[in-house]
Amino acid sequence: MEEELKQKNNNCIKVVLFGPESTGKTTLSKQLARHYNSVWVPEYAREYLQNKWNNERKTCEPNDLLPIAVGQMKLENELAQKTNTVLVCDTDLLETKVYSETYYSGTCDPILEKYALRNTYDLYFLTYIDTPWEADDLRDKPTERLEMFKAFEQALIKYNKPFVLLKGNKEERLKLAVSYIDKLLNEKR
Repeated sequence: MEEELKQKNNNCIKVVLFGPESTGKTTLSKQLARHYNSVWVPEYAREYLQNKWNNERKTCEPNDLLPIAVGQMKLENELAQKTNTVLVCDTDLLETKVYSETYYSGTCDPILEKYALRNTYDLYFLTYIDTPWEADDLRDKPTERLEMFKAFEQALIKYNKPFVLLKGNKEERLKLAVSYIDKLLNEKR
């Protein structure tokens, strides 16, 4: 299990879109990948949990988190091999850890926590809650957006992760994210 949660080495810049549900992470992930002619890592939890909902009419439970984490890292490690520039991650294991702690009384599986803190990224983009809420089968906290945002922000601060706050419309967020990624790419050269 632990081997499946390890991040494989590669040569690309890794950025993570990080924050509460319905804050534009997937939209921006796709835009950034297109901008850099690169790849983006979708959020595995959405596929996993949508299938669970469709087949069982059940929502996420604590025992789903490790399979979600394994699936996320499998996707990330596979897609990281397809670029040598920028890998845009729609989420990471730290996001799964934050959800675990906020939904399940402050608890997180120790193995998930270990790799949530061990795996590294060049930059996190923390997405603010100034985007309209879009309901779907999985999203469930439209009235708790600020509390969720604060939980994500506190995790980045607590674990000393490099991050930039993204606010505004899609164009403003894209422009700011590109400026930071360009700086990382220039430093890499």
